[in-house]
Amino acid sequence: MAEGWAKKIIGAKAIIYSAGTEPSTIDPLAVKVMKESGIDISGQRSKSISELSNMDFDMVITVCDNAKESCPLWLKTTKKIHKNFTDPSAISKTLKDENEILNNYRKTRDEIKDFILDISKNL
Repeated sequence: MAEGWAKKIIGAKAIIYSAGTEPSTIDPLAVKVMKESGIDISGQRSKSISELSNMDFDMVITVCDNAKESCPLWLKTTKKIHKNFTDPSAISKTLKDENEILNNYRKTRDEIKDFILDISKNL
């Protein structure tokens, strides 16, 4: 979701890359709630940090504590920004009602949007 918001909000101001510490498939519920906001992330691919190991970055943004702790030392950046967001898929495992599950995803989606909007103001 963060990659989708960053591409939408920051757009031409930066080249956006996204990778994770444990890449997997794109979460269909994340796709669904982002589509509600007019952003199609269905074409995004979950990538490993190692795929970006030969690149230098001006800024690295981490959106979960695990990523912050696992951020490789090879990342030569001038700026690092971190904010931990609740993993909606983890919380949704405890929920049974589909509307509650979607609202959980929407909450995280909207929090990430606000975070990216704040970052964009300083670019």
